[in-house]
Amino acid sequence: MNTDTELFSALDFCWDRSTVPAEIPIHSIERVCFRFHRMLPEYVWDAAMLEGNPFTFPEVKTLLEGITVGGRKLSDQEQILNLAESSKLLLAMVRNGLFSLEKKTFCTLHGIIARNEALEWGHFRGEGEETNYTPDVALGEHGRHTPLPTVKGAPELNSRFSQAMELLQSHVPNSFEKGLIFFLHGALQQYFFDGNKRTSRAMMNGILMSNGIDAITVPAAKLQEFNEKMVQFYLTKDATGMVAFLSDLHPK
Repeated sequence: MNTDTELFSALDFCWDRSTVPAEIPIHSIERVCFRFHRMLPEYVWDAAMLEGNPFTFPEVKTLLEGITVGGRKLSDQEQILNLAESSKLLLAMVRNGLFSLEKKTFCTLHGIIARNEALEWGHFRGEGEETNYTPDVALGEHGRHTPLPTVKGAPELNSRFSQAMELLQSHVPNSFEKGLIFFLHGALQQYFFDGNKRTSRAMMNGILMSNGIDAITVPAAKLQEFNEKMVQFYLTKDATGMVAFLSDLHPK
């Protein structure tokens, strides 16, 4: 089995590796963290819009300034605050050299991002009280994507994650490619009951920023294109289109 075949098998999808940008601007950690801090309201709003949250950008800025916004559901408000808190934690991790591509970091971020929203948060499916329910992803007219089943103790999910991370670290030296592929892997495998794409994008940006690469946000204006390309990814398990889409969003 060649290197790419082994990698694709572990991740459960493939992509044309020759299309990944070979040269991405590298900056200091301080510089990429400053940019992420400056764009925090935009990042939070974009992420919330992808979830169908009705908060407007001015309302997000107001809420992040510590001022409540009238007429909005508390659940929508909490989603915004969770995204902001997790983003600040991610920023602190990167600044202090504490971000790492491992399960503990993944679960810590999820514990904030999906707090009081997912069925359970902060651990893989099957590691808590719920051991039977398996979530799926709606693909519209194409049906649904169903990941590995939820099993008590999550042995298969843990095995899949460990193998995937080992090969991602050893076979994907390009940090930009590694970040994008982690996001898609997390979105496909659905390690959590909810909040998988949000948490996996946070991990993607942690990988990027800790290697001096600017973070990526999916603009609200790109919501339809993002959803369409993600559906194709789930259906075909070919990530080439999503890699190109995310690459184009990077502020090169």
